[in-house]
Amino acid sequence: MNRLIVGVTGMAGSGKSIVVEAAVANGYDVVSMGDEVREEAKKRCMEPTPENLGTVMLELRQAEGESVIARRCIPKIERTAKQKILVDGVRSLAETEEFKKHYPDFSLIAVHASPETRFTRIYNRQRSDDPKDWLIFQKKDQRELNVGLGNAIAMAQHIIVNEGNPQTAKEEATEVLRKVEAKWTK
Repeated sequence: MNRLIVGVTGMAGSGKSIVVEAAVANGYDVVSMGDEVREEAKKRCMEPTPENLGTVMLELRQAEGESVIARRCIPKIERTAKQKILVDGVRSLAETEEFKKHYPDFSLIAVHASPETRFTRIYNRQRSDDPKDWLIFQKKDQRELNVGLGNAIAMAQHIIVNEGNPQTAKEEATEVLRKVEAKWTK
């Protein structure tokens, strides 16, 4: 089956979930890379704090290579029945390359927002793995950048700047997905 696999990348709080919502509304299934890290933390009986999840992510990469999370997601992609799949949470070029080995037409969408905007969003949503203060937020950002997130964002085929109205960003995400699909169907 010819499948469309699209990744989404961005710093914490940038608005990747808006792309996920747009994708689901347009018939995509979603595979979350963060879920892989959370599942591993659960196996290790660790609370899903920002520090613990960061440690698990770094340990997995050290033990199994930079593309380990992508490799762990591929069986989930293969099991989905849908033809269009969005991979949420690509963190590095190594992961992008892993997906391209299996899906040559893999396309990457980056979502960008300023640190202040992202921190406000994160602080307001209060997920268990969200930083509770500015210092922890900055440490998490630095850890993400150290594993190559900035490179993935820089090399994305499409970039959505998400500083304002969520509805506007969702409309832009829908338009970007349409462009990716148009290229895929040619």
